[in-house]
Amino acid sequence: MLEWVKALHVISVIAWMAGMLYLPRLFVYHADAEKGSVQSETFKVMERRLYRAITTPAMIASWVFGLWMIHLYGSAIFAMGWIWLKLAFVVLLSGFHGFLGASLKRFARDDNTRPAKFYRMINEVPTILMIVIVIAVIVKPF
Repeated sequence: MLEWVKALHVISVIAWMAGMLYLPRLFVYHADAEKGSVQSETFKVMERRLYRAITTPAMIASWVFGLWMIHLYGSAIFAMGWIWLKLAFVVLLSGFHGFLGASLKRFARDDNTRPAKFYRMINEVPTILMIVIVIAVIVKPF
């Protein structure tokens, strides 16, 4: 059972990360598009579908399967330091997910004030968080 839950967790994390890496890139191009243009309206549709149909369900699945794994491992897992590091960075990644959702709403209202450069810089945030999470899980440094 554990192997199936772990596999589903990894699959959902991959889908979540795909959205977390692609959505800020869409925002980079959207920030440069003229408000009300066909291009801007197309970005709105792409962003909304990516966030609602892929990224958010994948985040929810990642949490469900992750918590299910914790349940299957039992409370002894909390004696290991790496799980706390992983959980802390998953919470940060979830917060970043929420930030992207708020940004999506601003773009949908044509109310974005941030430049493309801002979104280009924050596009690296999920990558950094993912690197720490993967190292915590695979290397288990403590």
